[in-house]
Amino acid sequence: MPHTRIRTLGGALAAALLATTAIPAAAQSFNRVASFPTPQNLPADADPLTETSSEIITATGDGMVLVYSDSPLGAVGLVDISDASSPQPLGSVATDGEPTSVAAHGQTVFVAVNTSESYVAPSGHLAILDVATRTLTRSCDLGGQPDSTAVAPDGSFVAIAIENERDEDLNDGVIPQMPAGHVAIIPLDDGAPDCDAMIMADVTGLAEVAPEDPEPEFVDVNEAGEIVVSLQENNHVVVLAADGSVVSHFSAGAVDLDNVDTQEEGALTFDGTLTAVPREPDAVKWLGTDRIVSANEGDYEGGSRGFTIFSKTGEVLYESGLAFEYEVAMIGHYPEGRSGNKGVEPEGMEVATFGDDTYIFLLSERGSIVGVYRDTGAEPELVQLLPSGIAPEGAVAIPERNLFAVANEADLGEDGLPRSHVMLFEMGEGAPVYPTIRSTMDDEGRPIGFAALSGLAAHPEVAGRLYAVNDSFFSMQPSIFVIDATQTPARITDAIRVTREGRPAQKLDLEGIVADGEGGFWLASEGRTDRLIPHALYHVDAEGEIQEEVAFPAELLAVERRFGAEGVTMVGSTLWIAIQREWGDDERGFVKLVSYDTESEEWGAVRYPLETPGEGAWMGLSEITAHGEHVYIVERDNQIGGNVGTKSLYRVPLAQMIPAPLGGELPVVEKELVRDFIPDLAQWNGFVVDKVEGFAIDAAGTGYAVTDNDGVDDSSGETFFWSIGPM
Repeated sequence: MPHTRIRTLGGALAAALLATTAIPAAAQSFNRVASFPTPQNLPADADPLTETSSEIITATGDGMVLVYSDSPLGAVGLVDISDASSPQPLGSVATDGEPTSVAAHGQTVFVAVNTSESYVAPSGHLAILDVATRTLTRSCDLGGQPDSTAVAPDGSFVAIAIENERDEDLNDGVIPQMPAGHVAIIPLDDGAPDCDAMIMADVTGLAEVAPEDPEPEFVDVNEAGEIVVSLQENNHVVVLAADGSVVSHFSAGAVDLDNVDTQEEGALTFDGTLTAVPREPDAVKWLGTDRIVSANEGDYEGGSRGFTIFSKTGEVLYESGLAFEYEVAMIGHYPEGRSGNKGVEPEGMEVATFGDDTYIFLLSERGSIVGVYRDTGAEPELVQLLPSGIAPEGAVAIPERNLFAVANEADLGEDGLPRSHVMLFEMGEGAPVYPTIRSTMDDEGRPIGFAALSGLAAHPEVAGRLYAVNDSFFSMQPSIFVIDATQTPARITDAIRVTREGRPAQKLDLEGIVADGEGGFWLASEGRTDRLIPHALYHVDAEGEIQEEVAFPAELLAVERRFGAEGVTMVGSTLWIAIQREWGDDERGFVKLVSYDTESEEWGAVRYPLETPGEGAWMGLSEITAHGEHVYIVERDNQIGGNVGTKSLYRVPLAQMIPAPLGGELPVVEKELVRDFIPDLAQWNGFVVDKVEGFAIDAAGTGYAVTDNDGVDDSSGETFFWSIGPM
């Protein structure tokens, strides 16, 4: 099996060279204009928490209606996008089985439906949806379990990958597992399928891996009427003619990867090596009629984390290696929980021409991001990265309307988390608005990965220089990130690792940071008794080495709860710590602002009044920062999307911050609303995220806020960093 070795440059020279490959400024770019939650298409009498999922998506010929497959609902959903900035629900149509794919031609949508009773008795049919009447008009028996569907550009036929997927619990998922898959080709007459003329194209005996059991995954048809098919588990690509004959076929090959993150150890460490990794492409798309591009997800024994451009006969014309994965890491979207498997997991793909340029849209399922590349005929040019929502599965471009839509399959409603969404993007004049913050490469030519930013502080003297910390999601890599906020997007220029005796400090959950005025920092760690993480303050030097550890006093620990320190600031010699939620001795609706005098070592506190949360929600504090005559406090509920109630900045006069001894009656401070963050969070046209975790005011008096993306775990991965202007 042929394979390609991918190496990463090291040292300062690599950093300088890679800096020249930064995403270029664009006269036109794609920006998100709307986000459609798929539960809006539930029947009126359905439980609002019924699971829905937008998976594979297509658009009608006029570009006015989106149609997506919804496997858990057993239906297809329809969305009116005649006004792209305000998509409207058109309801759903039951499919009498599990829809696996959709493909449109004009106002007709071809829906692949899986009706298999078992892995050994696969079955399915092709249902025909009339979008105008929203009814299924007829169907064709496919003789197996269908996956991907594609219509020939001239409307002459529809091709369906009949996967007959393996049982991953049988014999550890090892193939062959019969029956074998095939490709169904159904002629169309003015959009109507001729079921009796269906061709069952045989693709057995071609692959090196389990040739008797091909598992077709994805199909696409070019202008010449040729069908490209990925056999994902078999690590093979086949090109068929419209009559089902084999035009060409080839192994997708393998790659060696150097400087790759291979361990799920609570740290981003791009220092591993993977050898002879099969590409195992999922989506494959035509680039013209002679080139093929593949998204190398892997599902069996491989997944090379990038994408490849092949000639029609299998020559590797371009291999992305780790370039896409590195870019994802540098905008905070790298899924550490997938390092041991498939990394950012490129899965879906779209190719379309807007104006004079052809673009490749590469979907990272686990990174929840879309890479947009301009096809140059040689090495593709990365144009931008789009925030997709959680787990993008399918995408469709509508060039005639300058639109691009992504279907995101994850529905986490039962856990109070985001629902499945369809995201809409529009190409227009101006620069991309996302990402809002990104990092760079380190001196060894590896990305400074980041995520889960949970606290923010300002340099005491340098305007636009800020510092952020990550929380316990990176338990083996607690870090202080240096941010240059004068750039757009803001730039993380360095990562200072927090250490204890030179080794990564453990048992920390960093939620707050403040500069000590002498080059070092005070850090606040939120304790968790059940995980043996202490509630404590840590004083570190400029290199991140812990110089002093200050445990919370007995008076506090006697009433401690899980939700502890969420921010720290400094007034003179006194540290003020925001406690997120009520502890054991707090009256409901009041939380403590705890003080610690670093000179006298005395503790004290005042009480802060919380807003009233909505039903089923809680309210808490996320940050505290002193500036001028006030202390500024971020207060938020734990809600997301359409359920949000409070994401706000308040301030308390310093004159009221007079601590009383712990254990006794504490004075109550008065707060004043400074800013409602919800309009800020809505400006990116996705769903409103829950965690505004950091706020700081720089040396010039400018306020900055940042959100925590939970390490891309059950999260869209979007980190929003923005300025609210002079304070």
